[in-house]
Amino acid sequence: MSNAPADTTLLDKAIRFATEAHSGTERRGKGYPYIVHPLEAVAIVASISPDQELLAAAALHDTVEDTDITLELIRKEFGDRVASLVEEESDTFVEGVSEEDSWHDRKKAAIDRIAAASRDAKIVALGDKLSNARAIYRDWMTIGDKIWDIFHIKDKASHKWHYEGLVESLSELSDTFAFQEFAWLVKKIFS
Repeated sequence: MSNAPADTTLLDKAIRFATEAHSGTERRGKGYPYIVHPLEAVAIVASISPDQELLAAAALHDTVEDTDITLELIRKEFGDRVASLVEEESDTFVEGVSEEDSWHDRKKAAIDRIAAASRDAKIVALGDKLSNARAIYRDWMTIGDKIWDIFHIKDKASHKWHYEGLVESLSELSDTFAFQEFAWLVKKIFS
């Protein structure tokens, strides 16, 4: 094994880019800057792979979905592979249809997309989904089922369906501690 320091140029650029893209936004109902979530996703992905493009995609995973950043800009700045990984992780919204009305269809499409995705895309998705599950679990332990009130969809059974579908779609990663933690959290939250 080499003692040379890792080349983190791409990851460093992705973190700066994501920090700027999410600047001034707060994680819904959390009271802390949004960028904390993508950084946690990076740490989770790093527990599975040192691949700098996977780590960059984890940092950028919400930029297209939640900011004015386009996939074309991600591709220009970070290359085809990172852009493809971000695309596979992004929900597709239907113009003129509310988040509430499109929620089930978007989540079903995401479950199916992740199930069919490459292992690399699943690793990035797991970083995001495990970070989300950790946040839900922390809040659920504190305020119980009132946690669902911060979401557009307030029905716990709908979230249970979504997260159990994600566990199934990510099961290729069952050999990783991150997946095992994710599956455990989903079971605890929805049991």
